[in-house]
Amino acid sequence: MLARTLRRLVLFDIDGTLITDGGAARMAFAEALRTVYGHEGDVRRYDFSGLTDPQITIMVLRDAGWSKSEIEKRFDDLWRAYLDGLIRSSTSDRVRALAGIPELLAALSRERGVTLGLLTGNIEPGARLKLAAPELNHYFPFGAFGSDSANREDLPPIAIERASQIEGHRFRGADVVIIGDSIYDIRCGVPYEATTIAIASGKTPAEKLRAENPHYLFDSAENLGALLDAIFG
Repeated sequence: MLARTLRRLVLFDIDGTLITDGGAARMAFAEALRTVYGHEGDVRRYDFSGLTDPQITIMVLRDAGWSKSEIEKRFDDLWRAYLDGLIRSSTSDRVRALAGIPELLAALSRERGVTLGLLTGNIEPGARLKLAAPELNHYFPFGAFGSDSANREDLPPIAIERASQIEGHRFRGADVVIIGDSIYDIRCGVPYEATTIAIASGKTPAEKLRAENPHYLFDSAENLGALLDAIFG
């Protein structure tokens, strides 16, 4: 097929797109907030979808009366505590790949014109811990992470630059596909003219995703043929 000869940089979100973690990350995050900031509030009332780890931290702690500068001073301690908790909680019985994802990644990895990467709000060590249990890390040699920038809209050019260095090919916006389950996955691709594919496999309802006008919208990753057609345009 001629379309398959096109180069594509396919960037995946993690939580709600590639995996579900059974609440492991939220539990580890709540414990870390308690350890580092003495925060006893219930983090379950917040929607973390599409936010970076720094954004989530600031959102929760500003509600508890902390200033942004006070919060950021303790980030290093927070990430250490969070990762310690994530190591304990991200077990293979809790973290699993979502339906259709193993088949989609296997199919894309066989396409010579496809480069796979991550585009996620997770700090990179946290992202790698989450993907370890379902054995998905080997598909993603690079990415752009919440540890690169707290602002998700900054992440696409970071991922594009890293892909270009690795592949020796200068990817343009039209070559880039961003796949995610939140409104922010869609929005971050717009300034760069990337193709956006929303999958309603996370917490954001399909109708809310549709209102953001992604190029494609799927209920899950299980329709492999249609997803591949969307990726290759």
